[in-house]
Amino acid sequence: MAKIGLEKHYEWKGKIEVVSRVPIDNADILSVAYTPGVAEPCLEIEKDKSKSFELTRRWNTVAVITNGTAVLGLGDIGPEAGMPVMEGKCCLFKEFADVDAIPLCIRSKDIDEIVRSIALFAGSFGGINLEDIAAPDCFEIERRLKEVCDIPVFHDDQHGTAIVVGAGIMNALKLAGKKIENCRVLISGAGAAGSAIARFLMSMGAGEIIMNDREGLLCIDDPNLDPARRDIAAATNPNKVRGTIADGLRGADIFVGVSAPGIVTSDMIRTMNDKAIVFSMANPVPEIMPEESKKGGAFIIGSGRSDYPNQVNNVLAFPGIFRGALDARASDINDEMKLAAAKAIADLVPENELSPEKILPLAFQPGVGAAVGKAVKEAAIKSGVARI
Repeated sequence: MAKIGLEKHYEWKGKIEVVSRVPIDNADILSVAYTPGVAEPCLEIEKDKSKSFELTRRWNTVAVITNGTAVLGLGDIGPEAGMPVMEGKCCLFKEFADVDAIPLCIRSKDIDEIVRSIALFAGSFGGINLEDIAAPDCFEIERRLKEVCDIPVFHDDQHGTAIVVGAGIMNALKLAGKKIENCRVLISGAGAAGSAIARFLMSMGAGEIIMNDREGLLCIDDPNLDPARRDIAAATNPNKVRGTIADGLRGADIFVGVSAPGIVTSDMIRTMNDKAIVFSMANPVPEIMPEESKKGGAFIIGSGRSDYPNQVNNVLAFPGIFRGALDARASDINDEMKLAAAKAIADLVPENELSPEKILPLAFQPGVGAAVGKAVKEAAIKSGVARI
């Protein structure tokens, strides 16, 4: 796959292009699309900037932005090296939700500089999708952009992953006959994805959540926590459990891994509660391989891989989320919209088709983007962030 991937990218010379929506094939249409005909729409927007959503393609355009510090399992490889991933993301936006997306790679690791750069060109877009920016900077960048931008700002590595995990857990709990408020959840990985998953499961009503990272289980009593880990530790582990990942798994109902390969064993899975739900999503090698999870007695198993059932794939979420946000001309993507997206994804698997091997729709299932977009638009309207 590595060889053919490189060959095809040399052949494609880029995966996206700009295509004119207006065939300019005579002088009359040229004078309407450009000068002098373009002057009137310009003056309309000068009087009312919101008209830019009606008179330009802004209404359907998202900026996909990285600084190349946490690129798709490759790490800090730089903004230019992140461009193939950003182009790929733009392809997914178009193919799955008919959203036009533009990749923008910023040559900076300075939070102030990044925030100011994005805020300055935000008037060209209907939404901002942050991508592959390392934690903890990604938290601060998203938070500050939400304060200064009047369009949705969404960090997919955090919230897209959390939404799809949430959808999978909704359906897994139906099969297990459990309620989330009675469940103990262990999340391995306290970075961008893990922290967002924890907060999203809290919004779903999770009973007890414990976070694990390289140093073991996070506890607010630990004086060595950095600010980002202290924030998530303060919101989790109410019983102040200390120890290793094995200690956290003992008596847990749900395991979610977004951390490192091979850190969980089948013996650890055996110590979980009956009908354990295991989402081991480190890529390409998960925290525990699905076969080992099954050997340990796991009831439902999900991963980040396409060669096993129940792939947790962000493409189920972000295209439809932005479709709905753009259609509502939303000023934000809020918790109500995220929860609506998760429920829409879960509902795409009818109850009579639910099984331990099918708790999530496939990425190419027809209608995913449209269903998620409709639910998100309705949630935007109900929650008061729509501007249509």
